[in-house]
Amino acid sequence: MATEQFIFANGGAGESSYANNSSFQSKMISKVKPILEESMRSLYCNSVPSCLKVADLGCSSGPNALQVVHDVIDVVHNVSAAFNRDPPTFQIFLNDQFLNDFNNIFKSLPFFYERLREEKGDRFSTSCFVNATPGSFYGRLFPANSMHFFHSATSLHWLSQAPKGLAKGTGLVNKGNIYFTGTSPSSVYQAYLEQFSEDFNLFIKSRAEELVSGGGMILTFVGRDETCEITTPWGLLGLALNDMVSEGLIEEAKLESVNMPRYGPTAKEVKELIEAEGSFALQKLESFKSRWDEGLKENGNGVLDIDVKANFIAKYVRATTEPLLTAWFGGGIIDGLFLRFRKKVAALLEEETLEHAYLVMFMTKK
Repeated sequence: MATEQFIFANGGAGESSYANNSSFQSKMISKVKPILEESMRSLYCNSVPSCLKVADLGCSSGPNALQVVHDVIDVVHNVSAAFNRDPPTFQIFLNDQFLNDFNNIFKSLPFFYERLREEKGDRFSTSCFVNATPGSFYGRLFPANSMHFFHSATSLHWLSQAPKGLAKGTGLVNKGNIYFTGTSPSSVYQAYLEQFSEDFNLFIKSRAEELVSGGGMILTFVGRDETCEITTPWGLLGLALNDMVSEGLIEEAKLESVNMPRYGPTAKEVKELIEAEGSFALQKLESFKSRWDEGLKENGNGVLDIDVKANFIAKYVRATTEPLLTAWFGGGIIDGLFLRFRKKVAALLEEETLEHAYLVMFMTKK
């Protein structure tokens, strides 16, 4: 089974859709906006074309895709005013897998253009053109030397496939897990690192060919703090799946045959890969922590029940993994799996603060 074709979020606007369960990702996008503004100021110190070509890689569907577009336009508008220049025309390319629900985004475009008109004036309703560019960003998407800026948020931790070193027949099994954990052999970690290194290197090479000289990109994705114990939603999913094996709901052999195609690198690993490839000057590399329940709206007294937090986390994890899990195990196990997952999250929240480690970087083409 080709894993890549199932790495996309739930489409539509239903209860389990990404569109209705992506406020966590929205929060991450908002946190990076100051760095977006800083990067645009840096690019403006050189030159800005009359038509600025920008791509959001791994846009998914729902409101977040157009939030990124709005942030880019808002920042460029403000920076243009600071430099006493007219803002450029924008050509925006939204990229994700072929099965991504682009239609959900297209339906929102009339409202988005109207919002631009109200905020920025009539000119902006005719100077922003949004396009879809489906396909994997682990390869070429655009003509050579044609793009000015790339943005990608909460996407590059997804690999093009599960680590080849863990494939059936290699003799290496990540027993009882679908992701590397603190109990996994070092060889499992190495297989994940090698797959990430191969994918990230291809991503960088592809973007270097597509960007004009001096063009830039901001990347934000889940990383890893190597000083902390590895506690991830994907590790908890593995534990929930093991429970279902014990209950006879899933075959053990099926569980042993799958590995989650995602990897959270350390800042050091990312820095070394960028420098070794050599096409980009790394202008900024920062890390920040984010609670698993960040983006959840508080109630009137500012206190949220642990079960509410666990349910919130379970919903957004399901929205981003259900197509892949269904392809592996069938749709019949999904409700039961996330019921167990939610209970495990709630139990951990009783004991500790659960956090993701995020990496954000800005780099320019040499």
